[in-house]
Amino acid sequence: MISDLAKNLLHCKQGPLTRELLRSPGRFGLGQLPVRKQPDAVTTTTCGFCGTGCGLNIHLKDGEAISLSPRTEYPVNLGMACPKGWEALAVLDSGDRATTPLLRDQAGKLIPVDWETAATTFVDRFKSIQKKYGNDSVAFLGSGQLPNEEVAFLGALAKFGMGFVHGDGNTRQCMASAVTAYKQSFGFDAPGYTYQDYEESDVIVFIGANPCIAHPIMWERVTRNRNNPTIVVIDPRLTETAMQADLHLQIRPKGDLSLFYGISRLLIENDWIDRDFIDSHTNQFENYQRFVQDFSLQRTVEESGLTPQLLKDVTRIIAGGEAVSFYWTMGVNQSYQGTRTAQAIINLALMTGNIGKPGTGPNSITGQCNAMGSRLFSNTTSLFGGRDFTKKEDRQEVADILAIDEGDIPSVNSWPYHKIMDGILGGKIKGLWVICTNSVHSWINQNQSRDILERLDFLVVQDMYHNTETAKMADLVLPAAGWGEKQGTFINSERRINTIKKVAKAPGQALSDFSIFKLLAHYWGCEEMFRQWTTPESVFQILKRLTKGQPCDITGIEDYNMLDEMGGVQWPCPDLGSSYAVRDRLLESNQRRLYEDGRFYHSDGRAKFLFEEPRPLSEPTSEKYPFILLTGRGTAAQWHTQTRTKNSAVLRKLYPSDPFVEINPADAKKREISMNDWVFVKSQRGKMKATAFLTHSVQPGQVFIPMHYKQTNNLTDAVFDPDSHQPSFKACAVTIFRVGTY
Repeated sequence: MISDLAKNLLHCKQGPLTRELLRSPGRFGLGQLPVRKQPDAVTTTTCGFCGTGCGLNIHLKDGEAISLSPRTEYPVNLGMACPKGWEALAVLDSGDRATTPLLRDQAGKLIPVDWETAATTFVDRFKSIQKKYGNDSVAFLGSGQLPNEEVAFLGALAKFGMGFVHGDGNTRQCMASAVTAYKQSFGFDAPGYTYQDYEESDVIVFIGANPCIAHPIMWERVTRNRNNPTIVVIDPRLTETAMQADLHLQIRPKGDLSLFYGISRLLIENDWIDRDFIDSHTNQFENYQRFVQDFSLQRTVEESGLTPQLLKDVTRIIAGGEAVSFYWTMGVNQSYQGTRTAQAIINLALMTGNIGKPGTGPNSITGQCNAMGSRLFSNTTSLFGGRDFTKKEDRQEVADILAIDEGDIPSVNSWPYHKIMDGILGGKIKGLWVICTNSVHSWINQNQSRDILERLDFLVVQDMYHNTETAKMADLVLPAAGWGEKQGTFINSERRINTIKKVAKAPGQALSDFSIFKLLAHYWGCEEMFRQWTTPESVFQILKRLTKGQPCDITGIEDYNMLDEMGGVQWPCPDLGSSYAVRDRLLESNQRRLYEDGRFYHSDGRAKFLFEEPRPLSEPTSEKYPFILLTGRGTAAQWHTQTRTKNSAVLRKLYPSDPFVEINPADAKKREISMNDWVFVKSQRGKMKATAFLTHSVQPGQVFIPMHYKQTNNLTDAVFDPDSHQPSFKACAVTIFRVGTY
């Protein structure tokens, strides 16, 4: 099902298939490659797809981008790019681009209007709702795709200028459990690793992560490791990464929390732990030690679905490593107990002393290109820079920095994403502003999501494409520039901040999100509050001040030029009193990890062992729904809801256009399903049609569907982690049958 071309494009620099593609594109059905102009200049930028944060060279002709190539010297990707990165410019040139504001008329049709009409309608409708129902009757949903400067402007404008109480972002769907785990365990949302750790570990454990296709440049860094590391993959599926592993633990879905508690018990029983580190740098280990005594080998086997020998083997591998790193992503985070599972991974790193040293750490892999920036600057889950909305001293500090009244800052935390949706369903929230995200496709239990959004009095969608599933439902569509058509900064998974450049013109009347925010501030009547927010780079200087004294302090970064010169800078980077001192320190090593001194961000400087009893599957199988549905990334060429990737002819060739479902051959035989048969997959919430792909990658009783297809979330169950409020996309009960047999 997955094209060999997709896999070879991961190694575009050397891949023989790529060279053949360039010589004979017709062989692969891609048509004649266009003749490119010769560039007259080159600038650098950061890729705008995933949280890896690859560096790209943009080749310019007369100031406009004509092609790109990966940066060979950039410390993230070292000359590599995945298919999405190579096609980053291509997706800008699309007939689906939003080029003018669209307003729904009396007949229910979206018609073009000018920006003045769009802005006045935005203001009049939202203010009318607030006047009638109160400030908490409107909300916004932002995105980890927006650069820091824009996501900060949105959070400040909506909450301080327009009086919105509630706002969240689509990062709630991918990173919230990791964020919450770090905050509770370490005292701040601060993953401590650097990508160099991929090359310095002697044991690498991937949990619910498939970097071969989800983050291929990170996997490429693993292949550079000269220590011949032992690679362990913990995943219900035999993923592309698991196929490359030394040990694959094909665990029962959501059996991972019990597994980590069982491993912890074995480590303690054999005294394979770092007592000195535990005693000097952590709290609550004694309570944890007592807690895991309940996770006997027998119990762990029953709850994880693994054999006793596998449990002993993985424990010995972890105990025997000199530098053990643990990496996880959506397979852990997107769970009804994702926070505790992430903390169980953190506990393993703490108890073995695998943190703060080269090749170690409990390391979450970020999904979106600026999810890390959104976590610090979106003003959603926390006040700017990791502060607390409920603390008056934090509100006053932010107010002083921004020269605004402290009373303009909400004193309560926002509702998270799912409570905003519940608020709409319950009639509390009447107006919603959706920016740079496609909620109708991506949110869990899609049929219910559509029903919820249809209940709004006013829905505004601000996006670079006019035909996303969410934009089609909007009362007002605001056309936005995309990556490559605006400037700003991103922060990647290893905390590296770098710039993005404007290298192309936005089509028609589309404006950068930054310019849209300025325009709306003017029409709302709060532009004086943002008089210093003149350009993205001026906002970057404001963000620096907002981080001063925080764990994420970046006051030592002078400006965008410094970021360009340094190949990006990892936070923290406090002002050391001399720009030369900062530059000299960073030039020594542009790969910096946290916790080298064993100090964390709680007031006592210690990390906490946190834990809780595992819970059973939120929706177990039954006679009517006998299969567990797994979802995840399907190929290296797809991205989230395919809003952009479907606009590249090359990327569309690299994955099946029709949805497919992986099913074990034994299950297929029982249901008289053959390869490529059309089947229905059905849950209690809806059903979807897909082609059957028979494979031993999934275990009997389980099926897998890529999350990128818009039909997938017809099936998923709206269940959430109680701490992080992240949706549990990964495991619900379904049935499967051939079309025409039910």
